Amino acid sequence: MENQKRVKVSELLRMAPGSAVLVKGWVRTKRGNKNITFVALNDGSTVKNVQIVFDGTIFTEEMLKGVTTGASIGVSGELVASLGSGQAVEVSAKSLELYGTADPESYPLQKKGHSMEFLREIGHLRPRTNTFGCIFRIRHAMSFAIHKYFNDRGFFNLHTPIITASDAEGAGAMFQVTTLDMQNPPKQEDGSIDYSQDFFGKSANLTVSGQLEGELGALALGEIYTFGPTFRAENSNTPRHLSEFWMIEPEMAFYEIQDNMDLAEDFIKYLVNYALENCMDDLQFLNDMFDKELIERLKGVTGTDFVRLSYTEGVDILVKSGQKFEYPVSWGTDLQSEHERYLVERHFKKPVILTDYPKEIKAFYMKQNDDGRTVRAMDILFPKIGEIIGGSQREESLEKLITRVEEMDMDTKTLWWYIDTRKFGTVPHSGFGLGFERLLLFVTGMGNIRDVIPFPRSPKNADF
Repeated sequence: MENQKRVKVSELLRMAPGSAVLVKGWVRTKRGNKNITFVALNDGSTVKNVQIVFDGTIFTEEMLKGVTTGASIGVSGELVASLGSGQAVEVSAKSLELYGTADPESYPLQKKGHSMEFLREIGHLRPRTNTFGCIFRIRHAMSFAIHKYFNDRGFFNLHTPIITASDAEGAGAMFQVTTLDMQNPPKQEDGSIDYSQDFFGKSANLTVSGQLEGELGALALGEIYTFGPTFRAENSNTPRHLSEFWMIEPEMAFYEIQDNMDLAEDFIKYLVNYALENCMDDLQFLNDMFDKELIERLKGVTGTDFVRLSYTEGVDILVKSGQKFEYPVSWGTDLQSEHERYLVERHFKKPVILTDYPKEIKAFYMKQNDDGRTVRAMDILFPKIGEIIGGSQREESLEKLITRVEEMDMDTKTLWWYIDTRKFGTVPHSGFGLGFERLLLFVTGMGNIRDVIPFPRSPKNADF
């Protein structure tokens, strides 16, 4: 067995019968009798298992005693045409190596049909289930596709800081980073903490966005994108919120709002189409087990033009709909998920791009329209999700940017470097953010954002 090269299950299932093979993995099921034993083996490379056939004249019950659900084994044998239904080929075992046993009495994945809530409690083992194997393979494929999309279009990947002294959203709720003794921190004369003695000489936090730093890169390299972890210290225990999540944030010099919308629509269609072309086995499993309309919904996104309308037009549709919403809607209110999903799922029945939001409910950096009331924001709304992409044309006017920062009582001193770029060769520029886990919710059909990230971080939950 040592001299043979291992073949992954994903590759083995595409091979023709007649080859000598070595396969290694974890036992999913075992059935049979003293004459013949069938083992379903999975190695994580595909949602599909390979069937291993153990002849009772070669392998006694004692030899197969440790081969139970969850055990890890290596099997060398011959790849033969399968006589049973469900698979084209199977492995006729010649030799067996048991790497690790799994006690049937205590192994938590002995049975099928565990709830998602139960699997979150055993996060160290849930990747071994079919469901999470599918999700994490799709997550990898989407990550690769994101880098490929931007690389093929001449964008540069910019690594923005995880530790920052600025709050990109101006909304607080950040995780603090400090080396001070918080039981006995140094104090100033007014009793406040003296952060000048901290590691960075000032208060620092984990980033909520790489956007502001991304803009600096775009104003030098032209077109950049960031792809990294971001953090929010909001005490939100909902199926849509995480305390640690990943964001993709492209920023483009010389892009107006129309260019921004075109890129965002093309980008997300590309990702969904990539999943359909490269992850069909995993998507089919999730479609069959969790969401019967998943594949149809994904194909519907790639094959249609997104509706584009203003926030004002969207609110008018909602007000006139006669629908009773949990949160009343009127011009000037921030739209909730129920409002966004009504527009997408009930009214237009296709993805929607909303533009020109009231400036009072949007961030300071968004370009102001001539009406003085709205900004050049754009949100892409998807079925089942609501907002999946948020972006805008950025305010390139130094005067308008400073005025807006002051109106929102933000500290111009901590943003001096951002404001400074409007003094030297400022240009129209735009960008958007795609929450990676929000994308994965849509692509996988999962209902809880904690089920599309390997190790979810949420209030009172930092295990695994």
